[in-house]
Amino acid sequence: MLTLDKVYQASYVLKEVVRETDMIKGKNLCPDYNIYLKTENLQVTGSFKVRGAYYKISQLSPEEKEKGVIACSAGNHAQGVALAAKKNGIKACICIPDSAPISKVEATKSYGADVCLVEGTYDDAHDKAVELQQQTGATFIHPFDDELVIAGQGTIGLEILEQLPNVEAVVVPVGGGGLLSGVAFAIKSLRPDVKVYGVQAAGAPSMVNAVRDNKIETLPSVKTIADGIAVKTPGDNTFDIISKYVDGLVTVTDDEIAAAILTLMEKQKLVSEGAGAVPVAALMFDKIPEIKGKRVCCLVSGGNIDITSLSRVINRGLQKTGRLVDMSIELIDKPGQLRNVSKVIGNAGGNVTSVSYGRTDLEMDINSCIIKLTIETRNYEHIEQIKNALKEAGFKLL
Repeated sequence: MLTLDKVYQASYVLKEVVRETDMIKGKNLCPDYNIYLKTENLQVTGSFKVRGAYYKISQLSPEEKEKGVIACSAGNHAQGVALAAKKNGIKACICIPDSAPISKVEATKSYGADVCLVEGTYDDAHDKAVELQQQTGATFIHPFDDELVIAGQGTIGLEILEQLPNVEAVVVPVGGGGLLSGVAFAIKSLRPDVKVYGVQAAGAPSMVNAVRDNKIETLPSVKTIADGIAVKTPGDNTFDIISKYVDGLVTVTDDEIAAAILTLMEKQKLVSEGAGAVPVAALMFDKIPEIKGKRVCCLVSGGNIDITSLSRVINRGLQKTGRLVDMSIELIDKPGQLRNVSKVIGNAGGNVTSVSYGRTDLEMDINSCIIKLTIETRNYEHIEQIKNALKEAGFKLL
């Protein structure tokens, strides 16, 4: 049974292993919210997951340690278990879905763990880990549905209350629910007046559905850039704790997540993965309006974003916030047209970053062509200004 004593014990055990990550003011992130950021993206292994994994492994008996541990993970829990096993001098085997970012797989290997790549999602990796556990007798370290793992994650709640004593609301990512249940339990046990909210990706709303329908359900599939919270089935323990202690759950889209990642990079110089950015996305797009003006802690849970996908995320974030736009213009195919278009856009303050040219189709005049432009802009209002300027200059937008 989860108790506050276990959370405090976990905090003591973890002092020599994890960082007490900084609480920083989130300046200019959202004008209507007084935001502070709990920077678990700067944690050892780049994620909060090492807290629960290390505390769980530290409590194993000598006989259990002798047989080693096995785990399943989309990446962050894998690194936490691998590091914890290395520090305890025991063997670790981690089952990871083959869709996980290469950077997370390689980081897990760097801590000395054996990695088993499994075709499919986290849930497929879980099934494989259970199968291997039965064959080897190793101890299964669940990524979220374990009271000791939850207690380890709950240490973040203790730090939040210590670092920001006047906090009024805490917003936390949720996948399987280990982080949210641990943080909510710790905070509500000590400060029941503080509001706690969970944020899930719209493409993987397993916990949102479970709380809404008051029963655990399995999603047929998940699809989100927030791979760290792409979980089909929430945990039994986490569902019970979240149902009791959490004040509300909301979802954010992948475009909103991308915008939050971009905003954290630009305005806070913080690199966040998709799962870590969902609390900021929820506030940026007014998903929890009841906490406007309050002192809000957003838990940035991890920073292990796949570098190869970062450019795509940035582009989507720019588009979502009105900083990048594609426009197609129908022109008479004659010299000087592109120069005239560029002049109008330049005078309106836009910056053309790419141009492509296409010949006419059957529905257009035979002497027409299509110019497709990508333009850097300031915001959505600026986009409309540029469009109006082009129309006033006699150009036809498609």
